[in-house]
Amino acid sequence: MRIALAGDHNGIALKARLAAWLTEHGHRVADLGAPEGAGTVDYPPLCEAVCRQVVDGAADRGIVLGGSGLGETIACNKIRGIRAGLCHDLWSTRISRGNNDSNVLVLAAKVLAPDTAEQIVATWLETPFKGGVHERRLAQIAELEHRAGPR
Repeated sequence: MRIALAGDHNGIALKARLAAWLTEHGHRVADLGAPEGAGTVDYPPLCEAVCRQVVDGAADRGIVLGGSGLGETIACNKIRGIRAGLCHDLWSTRISRGNNDSNVLVLAAKVLAPDTAEQIVATWLETPFKGGVHERRLAQIAELEHRAGPR
C-alpha cells in the first residue's frame, strides 16, 4: 500500500519509527515532513500535503502525527474527500476503518507509546470497511460536504 506520512515537530521521532515499520511491512512510504532536526513546525500544511496525496490518488492512505492529534484531525477533515480519524486505542481504530472508512489516520505522538502506535497502524491497515448501513452514513457525510460548497 502507498502511505503518505507527515508529522509536526512533536511527531518527528515517531514518524521515523513508523516509516521504518511500514517499509519493513512492504508498504511504500512518502515522507512529507517534518524533517529530523526541524524546529517548531506548523501542522496545517503537512496535513494538506498528506490529504492531497490521498485525494489525488498518489497515496492509498495517509498518516499524520501531532502532539495531541486534535488540530491535525480538524485540518485534515477540511479537505474534501478526507475522512480522518484520531485513534488512541485499537477499539477506536477498528471503528475508524470499519464504520467510517477513514482514509487518514491521525496519531497523538505525545500520548502514544511507539509500540502502541505500531499496533494501531497495523490494525488500521488491516481493518476492512464493513459497508452496509455505514455506506448510507458515509453518503450522508459526503452530502454534508457537498452542501458546504467549495473550499
